[in-house]
Amino acid sequence: MTAVGCELSEFRQKKSIPIMASALALRMGLQSLRKKQPKTFSVIIATMDAELKFSCEAKWKGKDLFDLVCRTLGLRETWFFGLQYNTKDTVAWIKMDKRVLDHDIPKEDVIFLNFLAKFYPENVEEELVQDITQHLFFLQVKKKILEEEIYCPPEASVLLASYAVQAKYGDYDPVVHKPGFLSQEELLPKRVINLYQMTAEMWEERITACYAEHRGRTRDEAEMEYLKIAQDLEMYGVNYFLIRNKKGTELLLGVDALGLHIYNPDNKLTPKISFPWNEIRNISYSDKEFAIKPLDKKASVFRFNSSKLRVNKLILQLCIGNHDLFMRRRRVDSLEVQQMKSQAREEKARKQASRNGLEREKHLREEAERERDELERRLLQMQSEAQMANEALLRSEETADLLAEKAQIAEEEAKLLALKAAEAEQEMQRIKVTAIRSEEEKRLMEQKMLEAEMLALKMAEESERRAKEAEQLKQDLQEARESEQRAKNKLLEITSRSVYTPTHLSAMPSDIPGMNLSSENLSFDFKDTDMKRLSMEIEKEKVEYMEKSKHLQEQLNELKTEIEALKLKERETPLDILHNENAERGTSKQSNFKKLTLQSTKSRVAFFEEL
Repeated sequence: MTAVGCELSEFRQKKSIPIMASALALRMGLQSLRKKQPKTFSVIIATMDAELKFSCEAKWKGKDLFDLVCRTLGLRETWFFGLQYNTKDTVAWIKMDKRVLDHDIPKEDVIFLNFLAKFYPENVEEELVQDITQHLFFLQVKKKILEEEIYCPPEASVLLASYAVQAKYGDYDPVVHKPGFLSQEELLPKRVINLYQMTAEMWEERITACYAEHRGRTRDEAEMEYLKIAQDLEMYGVNYFLIRNKKGTELLLGVDALGLHIYNPDNKLTPKISFPWNEIRNISYSDKEFAIKPLDKKASVFRFNSSKLRVNKLILQLCIGNHDLFMRRRRVDSLEVQQMKSQAREEKARKQASRNGLEREKHLREEAERERDELERRLLQMQSEAQMANEALLRSEETADLLAEKAQIAEEEAKLLALKAAEAEQEMQRIKVTAIRSEEEKRLMEQKMLEAEMLALKMAEESERRAKEAEQLKQDLQEARESEQRAKNKLLEITSRSVYTPTHLSAMPSDIPGMNLSSENLSFDFKDTDMKRLSMEIEKEKVEYMEKSKHLQEQLNELKTEIEALKLKERETPLDILHNENAERGTSKQSNFKKLTLQSTKSRVAFFEEL
């Protein structure tokens, strides 16, 4: 080999050493990188009433985790909900098409997310189909009211608290729900409690009075009534954001199911301008500027600035979601929703039929208990009568024995007197025969005869009196024996009388002595007629709702009147004062929205820019 060739070979060998080393280092770096990136991660999902822990794959997108949570909860009305997390000074929602780990979430051993309602329905009764959906909304709205994120007037707070108690405890029972049973419950906002000179016992008394009127409502029905009242509150379902218009005026933007609303920063109850979703064509933002293009081509673009880009992203998400749901409500329901509503109606009818069956069973049970109590009462009465008859019989027997003894004594005395009268008569005859000749003896004899005659007459009268007394005693004895016989007959009648058994209880599954009225022995047939009747009842719900609304307003006015005298005016918050002013003007959430949308879009946009 030439020298040049040897040098080239040697050079190649020296050159290959660092190349191989760098390749090996690169391979080891990639392996270590793969080891540092875990294939799975743990996440805890906090719902309103539970915590769920999942092990997720690193490649999972938001939709994968969201669908897993919904399947675990059995939730099908997924469009209302989202996964929320805290980021810096605001909140954000997991995006469905983005990897979970790519979000700006605190990277810890376990990731914490909240499963919450992101969008609210316009009408809870028509839109919330599943019980689980309704329950989650109930818990979330209740929490927001208690934490004063949603303003609620005092009288409405008491009524809402009574429905919350009905949902938790069922029907009111004074034996079970004694004073103090709500002492550990958080039912009213602290603002309401501080506003009145009322003790906890006084609040509980008023809540319980309303609670007692809800008898017969199931948990689902009580929660729905709660939401129906809550959805009329001014701050219900509204997300507020601090914005500025072109002039730099600080305002609040409210986003909810109906549209966009503009508020003064110190008044979250009454918007100054509103834009329904059906007036909005396009929504976009660039950096901190937000632009809303109305359908009305004559109106200019509605522009405002928010504080941060992150807030703009959240506003856009809420606007797009609420707008989609707004348009969806005005279209024919999808097959999935139709199926859910059909199943819900059938389930509601089944539950109603079952509840009617239970009511019938309960009625029969109560009727049987009343009959049993009546039988026990009658039995006690008969026993009391029998005891009194026995006592009367004993008294009659004692009286009869005493009268018989007296009659016997009187009869013996009468016989003795009669005997003495006869002896006196004989003595008189003997005296007459053996009269002394002398006048003195004759006079003396006449005197003795007179005395004897007087004595005989007296004894005859006494004998006659004694005879009458004996006759009277005989009559009394006869009456006593007749009374004794009547007492014996009455006692015999009572003891031989058969136990009364109501004829209409013959259909009961158990006999009266044992009173075995277990529900296992009772059966009821749910006929087609029952289902048809239930269907007719469901059709009447709209008419009944109007009547209930009137009754609801009467309840609220009555509650307000009851507690108004105990209010401490100096403790009223600005929102209390604003609500009272709206109430005096007769302004409600719905009426104010209709009033604000009567003007043209162009004039409203112009008004916003001039604020």
